[in-house]
Amino acid sequence: MSARNPGRLSIWQAAYVIARRDFTAILFSRAFIFFLLGPLFPVMVMALAGGVGAQVQSEAISADVGIAMESRDVDAMLAAREEVHDLVGPALPSMVELERVAPGETFNASTYLENEKGSLAAIVTGSPEAPVLTATAGRLARWDGMVALVAAHASQPGAQSYPAVSTATVETSGASENTGRLRTAQGGQLLLFLLIMLLASMVLSNLVEEKGNKIIEILAAAIPMDAVFLGKLFAMLGISVVGIAVWGTTGFAVLTAGGVTLSDYANPGVGWPMFFLLFAAYFGMGYLLLGAIFLAVGSLATTVREVQTLSMPATMFQIIVFFFASLAVTDRGGWIEYTAMAFPLSSPFAMVARAATEETLWPHLLALAWQALCVAVFVKAGASLFRKRVMKSGPRSARGSRSLLKLVGGMFRNRSTSME
Repeated sequence: MSARNPGRLSIWQAAYVIARRDFTAILFSRAFIFFLLGPLFPVMVMALAGGVGAQVQSEAISADVGIAMESRDVDAMLAAREEVHDLVGPALPSMVELERVAPGETFNASTYLENEKGSLAAIVTGSPEAPVLTATAGRLARWDGMVALVAAHASQPGAQSYPAVSTATVETSGASENTGRLRTAQGGQLLLFLLIMLLASMVLSNLVEEKGNKIIEILAAAIPMDAVFLGKLFAMLGISVVGIAVWGTTGFAVLTAGGVTLSDYANPGVGWPMFFLLFAAYFGMGYLLLGAIFLAVGSLATTVREVQTLSMPATMFQIIVFFFASLAVTDRGGWIEYTAMAFPLSSPFAMVARAATEETLWPHLLALAWQALCVAVFVKAGASLFRKRVMKSGPRSARGSRSLLKLVGGMFRNRSTSME
C-alpha cells in the first residue's frame, strides 16, 4: 500500500487551518462588535428572572427553629407550637427538636448555628419561663414575639402574659448559608444556559452562509469533512471565549466601581476560585455538546429559513433540559439530581449547581470525564452526519472532482508550507 499523500493535510492539521480561518474572519469583522453587544438583553432577562427566583426561593426554602432544652420542656414547646400554629398560621416558623439537655447543662447555640449546614435558622434554649433565642439579626426581630407566644403556652396553657425573650445574635446560620448557596447555584445555571444558547447558535449562520456560496464544497474537496466540522466547532468555541473574556472583564469593572465584591455573596461550596474554574470547564463541555448538535442540524439545511425551522426543536429541547437541571437543585441527593448529572445535555448545569452547594470535588472529576466522553461521541456522530449531508449538497463529475481536489489541495499545501 502506498504511503500517505504528503500533499494532503492530516485531520488535525486541517481542523487547525479551518479553525484559524474562521476565528480570524469573525474576530476582525464589524459584525463581531455588534455580537459583543448582544448580552445586554440576556442580562436584563437575568435580572428579572433573578428577582422572581429569589421570591420563589424565599417561599420554598424552609427555615427551622431548633429547640435545645430539658426533655419535658422540649415536649411542651413542640406541643405549644402546634397549638399556636392554629392561631398564627403559616407565619409561625417550624420548630424541631434539636437536643434534650440534662438538668444544669448548657448548650452553645451560637457555635452550633455558625457551623450548621442545614436549614436551621435559630435555636431556642433556656426554659419556657425564660427562653433564649439565638439567630441572625433579621430573624431575631421577626421571631422573638412568636417564640414568646409559644413559650407562654408551653409554660401555662392559655396564658395572657408572655415571658421576656433574651436574644443572642450570630453573623450567619446554616439556613442563611444554604439559601445563599442555592441562589449562587441558580444564578450559575442561568448564566451558563444563556451563554451556551447565545454562543452556540453562531455556528449555524456561519455554516449556512458557506453552504450557500459553495465554499463548503471547495473545503470538502480539499480536506476531510470531519476536519471541517472540528475546525468550525473549535473556532466558535474560541470566539466564545473571547466574548466571555470581554463581558467578564467589563462586568467585573462595573461591579468593582459600584463597590460590589464576592464577599457580598454566599461562598460556593468549592470556593470562588474553583467555582470559576469548574464553570469554565462545564461551559466548554456544554458548548461542544450543543454546538455539535447545531452543526449537524445546520448540515441538513440549505437556507436560513430551514435553519430556523430545524433548530427550533433543538432549542426547545435544550430549554426543557435547563428546567430539568434547575429542578434537580431542589432534589439534592435524589434521583432527579443524579439523573440530571448523568444525562449529557443537563450534566453541565447540574454540576455547576452542585459546585455551588457541595464541597466535595471528586464528583466533578467523574462528571468532566463522562462529559468528555459524550463530547467525543457527539462530535463523531455529528461529523458523520455532517459529512454525509454536505457531500450530497451538489453533484459533480469524477473528473471535475479530481481537478478541484488537485487545485485546492495545492492551495492548502502552500498555506501549510508558509505556516511552517
